[in-house]
Amino acid sequence: MVTLALIFGGRSGEHEVSLMSARSVLSVLNRERYRVIEIGITHQGAWLTGENALQAFEQGNLDGLLPVTLHPDPSRPGLYLIRNEGEREILEKLADVDVYFPVLHGSYGEDGTIQGLLEMADVAYVGAGVVGSAVGMDKGIFKEVMRAQGVPVVESLLVLRSEIEADMEQVIRRAETLSPYPLFVKPANLGSSVGVTKCRSRSDLAEGLLEAAQYDRRILIERGVNGAREIEISVLGNDQPQASVAGEIIPGADFYSYDAKYILGNSRLLIPADLTETQAQQVHDYALRAFQAVDACGMARVDFFIGQDGAVFLNEINTIPGFTKISMYPKLWEFSGLPYPELVQRLIELAIERKRERDRLVRVYRRDA
Repeated sequence: MVTLALIFGGRSGEHEVSLMSARSVLSVLNRERYRVIEIGITHQGAWLTGENALQAFEQGNLDGLLPVTLHPDPSRPGLYLIRNEGEREILEKLADVDVYFPVLHGSYGEDGTIQGLLEMADVAYVGAGVVGSAVGMDKGIFKEVMRAQGVPVVESLLVLRSEIEADMEQVIRRAETLSPYPLFVKPANLGSSVGVTKCRSRSDLAEGLLEAAQYDRRILIERGVNGAREIEISVLGNDQPQASVAGEIIPGADFYSYDAKYILGNSRLLIPADLTETQAQQVHDYALRAFQAVDACGMARVDFFIGQDGAVFLNEINTIPGFTKISMYPKLWEFSGLPYPELVQRLIELAIERKRERDRLVRVYRRDA
């Protein structure tokens, strides 16, 4: 039996979304094949485990859970309970783990930080590594990589929170050189449309900058694409990734905001998207190029805009996309012939495959005599 640690929650504005994704993954894991250890990370960063840990996080009652940690020293593999003995904390081995499945959206989960810990511990884990996660998460850096790859992206400007606090008017003037309104403002290192504002005026822009600055010190300002259609495509694999059919988001609000995604419930997914043959080929090729350019692996959802004139722009890549059964990433694969339970199984297999590749590396340099 394979021991799998499912990690959810996290120190992110997407904490609650992570719980939704984890619930869906948990519901399809074959308990005859997997022994599942549920690990929740609080908003404060505490790692907790116990029976029905996910349910405890969903209900906001963590009293019965125990603190747990992953040791970064690969000679001390596995998960350890943290026990107090007087003034000392004692680590007690809980279990060896064969593969870790982080379902952590946003900061400290999708940005390369937990991936660095998992790499230090030398364990198998689902999803992109440090580089793919970090570059994919930072929308400003990702767009520069896409420009270097010749992949079309919308004009944008990256500003710092310190610049906004020092001279808001100067930041606004720079933003207005991008294009006429509307402009979009978003935290560079967050997803699920948290902190994203559509700005139709200077006052909107000022409010949007302050909103985004609550979530990140790096803020991205983008030109709005007139009449933009929102197209998404799912990618799966390691060195030889495959792309699904494309789907289209029909937002239930002015744009695909957090409320439109998770609260209002009136957005629609159109699968497959109604694209021309040329557009379908473009989003397919750009999605794979983006995935490989950042050295992603396992999974990613790649998002696009298509303007009224038919021009295609790559918007962003999500290396741990929303993973509920009704999220676009699994829905696209389901339409492409890979049902949700088989998708989860495939991701675990890819994690183990990637670990085997890492194990081939020579860690000690020996010069020839």
